[in-house]
Amino acid sequence: MTQTGTSAPTALDALTPDEQLAASRRLHWMNMLDLHAQGRPDVEAFVGQGERYTWKQLHTRVSAVAADLQERGVARGDRVFILGLNSVSYVTALLAINTVGAIAAPLNIRSTPADVDYLVGDAGAVVGFADQMGAGILADAQTASQVPLIRFGEEFEAIAASGRVHTHVDVAETETALIVYTSGTTSAPKGAMLTHMNMVSQTINTNRMSPAATPDDVSMVVVPLFHIAGLGFIYPALLNAGRTVIAPPQVLMKIDALADLVEEERVTRMFLVPTLWQALCSLPGIRERNLPLTGATWGASPASRETLQLMADTFPNAVISAAFGQTEMSPTTCAQSGEESFRKMGSVGQPIGLVAARVVDPLGEDVAQGETGEVVYRGPGYMQGYWNKPDKTAEATAGGWFHSGDLVRIDEDGYYFVVDRAKDIIISGGENISSVEVEQAVAAHPKVADACVIGAPHPTWVETPVAIVIPADPQDPPTLEDVQEFVVGRIASFKKPTRLEVVEELPRNASGKLQKHVLRKEFVTD
Repeated sequence: MTQTGTSAPTALDALTPDEQLAASRRLHWMNMLDLHAQGRPDVEAFVGQGERYTWKQLHTRVSAVAADLQERGVARGDRVFILGLNSVSYVTALLAINTVGAIAAPLNIRSTPADVDYLVGDAGAVVGFADQMGAGILADAQTASQVPLIRFGEEFEAIAASGRVHTHVDVAETETALIVYTSGTTSAPKGAMLTHMNMVSQTINTNRMSPAATPDDVSMVVVPLFHIAGLGFIYPALLNAGRTVIAPPQVLMKIDALADLVEEERVTRMFLVPTLWQALCSLPGIRERNLPLTGATWGASPASRETLQLMADTFPNAVISAAFGQTEMSPTTCAQSGEESFRKMGSVGQPIGLVAARVVDPLGEDVAQGETGEVVYRGPGYMQGYWNKPDKTAEATAGGWFHSGDLVRIDEDGYYFVVDRAKDIIISGGENISSVEVEQAVAAHPKVADACVIGAPHPTWVETPVAIVIPADPQDPPTLEDVQEFVVGRIASFKKPTRLEVVEELPRNASGKLQKHVLRKEFVTD
């Protein structure tokens, strides 16, 4: 329940007036929380699964958790992991970790015990936070289970409600706030070190890609908070002082519950992957409901014209935006909004705000307009580097630009189109085949609900495209001949899939991106 009360002591009270003034100049989410607790103390800040806290209440709880961390010996630069599902407690822990100058390492809740052993060991975490599900994973881990753990629930609540006050730590904007691990599809996961200034840069970019949020906006976080897309939504919410709703994980499985939450909490801004937007906008009676969305953002995978039109028809008062980026860039690098999403169908937009981009060949030279090359980036959103991996950092920044691994082309109007990930290009008979291009052609078949294309060894052509599809009707799945006939005229003949696999679901990571390495293990043999 939301409670109000008299002013509580804070860490700043122990500082001199000049020190308090100096502390107020810091631009990071801990200072944003301090300022809102003073300026908007009784305004609701974060809501989720029965938890409702004002800015003052959140500030008090963060300070108490930070004090507990300090009593445990956690200090500037130490790493503290979080393993759990989305909750307001998760956000509180994030803020508390950074408040003492430590670095938060959010871990994928879908990790195996062996994965967690690697991640916790790589980060060198000294303490961890976990919910019931995370604690279950840790219990089966060999080494990570030895790290002191604070459990969300009764233990965490006792700490957060204790009223203790932490000792102020002057955290610079250039210090590392987060270690966010990449998916590790081609090698062991790498921890991208993101500074407070990196995340402020993301906030500025977010506010420039669509109408800037205001304190009257209500943002809802649906994407997992261990993913940069989820974290990237929290930072703007804290800067703009609007209310933030942390959606329970079950809304991803029950789309009508998501619609109910949007309506009940008066949500105005939300990010979903295209498949979830499609499901939400297809709910019976959705257009008759009082859903006040003014900002609808999609990303992680391509959106069809049909999905975009459905979004526009369902939410006529919303600005529809596309976001594209990478963890290492904090993450947004390109975006587009409104009519451009239709006019430039298939594009990820143009470089946004504080991002400089080039499209280069393997020698680092700019390619001609319309030709395919790797997009490289610069800007204040670029990470500090990969944690404990200087060789990987140097490799990623060859030539003074961050190499994304994304192959793109730029059209005559300066819009970027992703051709493929460099590692996902299929080389068949000496010809380069974009798996994304083939996927889009196959997915357009009326009998196909979703599709993925990977390369498989071929005795003559070295590699050949394999289409893995989810049928629109499980009782009437498409055949290879159906698909091959359908794509004639849509893609070149040498790009046609030569094999078809029908599955019930396709593996995707937390941001909705296809995990092709999983499919390669299942369907490709050397």
